[in-house]
Amino acid sequence: MRSLPWSWYTDPEVERLEREHVFRRAWQYVGRAEAVADPGSYLATDAGGVPVVITRDEEGALRAFVNVCRHRGSVLVADGAGRRETLQCRYHAWTYRLDGTLRSAPRAEELETAGLTLVPATAALWGPLLFVNPAADAPPLADTLGDVPQRLADAGVDLARLRFHGRVEYELAANWKVACENYLECYHCPTAHPGFSALVDVRREAYRLEADGCVASQLGPLRAPAKTGRVAAGHFHFVWPNLKLNVYPGHPNLSVGPVLPAGPERCRGFLDYFFDPDADDAWVAELLELDDRVGHEDRELVEGVQRGVRAGAVPDGPLLPESERLIVWFQERVADALGSRFTSS
Repeated sequence: MRSLPWSWYTDPEVERLEREHVFRRAWQYVGRAEAVADPGSYLATDAGGVPVVITRDEEGALRAFVNVCRHRGSVLVADGAGRRETLQCRYHAWTYRLDGTLRSAPRAEELETAGLTLVPATAALWGPLLFVNPAADAPPLADTLGDVPQRLADAGVDLARLRFHGRVEYELAANWKVACENYLECYHCPTAHPGFSALVDVRREAYRLEADGCVASQLGPLRAPAKTGRVAAGHFHFVWPNLKLNVYPGHPNLSVGPVLPAGPERCRGFLDYFFDPDADDAWVAELLELDDRVGHEDRELVEGVQRGVRAGAVPDGPLLPESERLIVWFQERVADALGSRFTSS
């Protein structure tokens, strides 16, 4: 079983096709639901390369739009969250209501503007988490999440109780697929992550790998019975195409965030951390320290892979059919998305 061609991890044309055929119709986690909880609130961000703005209009309806003026294509609202009564373009002051309809435009008598609205996207909530899909006809978010909400609930994680702790942002000198594939296997954990491997049993016979629909899951039992908290095992779920959902053993917790392309050989992302209000401060600090250490260890690994594939001296590599089965699942989805649109020698 062979990997995708390594040239797919450096070629600008592959990245362009991935943005168009992977991300433009994909659900993306963009932040906390509280950012758009009240009428008049908005969040402007990026969804896989598409600028989007999510609003809560005067009637309380949650809406999403491509954050681009219909006049000359300028981005309407700078990234960030806040409250406002309208969305006004700073280029020519075309002004839209929070339901996306055009309210006014200077010298509008020169042309027909009836029916001209912002291009719709789709927004949805999962507990305290806010998602957006650049497509107006996106499938329900629940179809993409599959059984992850039930798995977390069964593990003792009540999203409604969790409280936001903070966000960590990062950028890596590696293709987004390299970072995702690193997340999708723990074959490297005994060698590269001694702290993690001391907490979670990563032996092949203990560490479970599962894939169903849009979700690939890794389930790791504790090496010793938990001394604190209700969560007895590690849950590490990947939601196609680029979302990481992590639950560590102990007190109920969640870290969630996307891996986003930032060029053929760069990616960026963030993780939002949530904890149960009863979680001990010392335990939270210890978990964050461990997770930060794992992140630094992974940075060296993925950037080392990128340097290797960039050389072009090796065309591809073998994949272990069991230990790397989630990478196989991921690469098959990438290949299916690109289809016959790109052929690499």
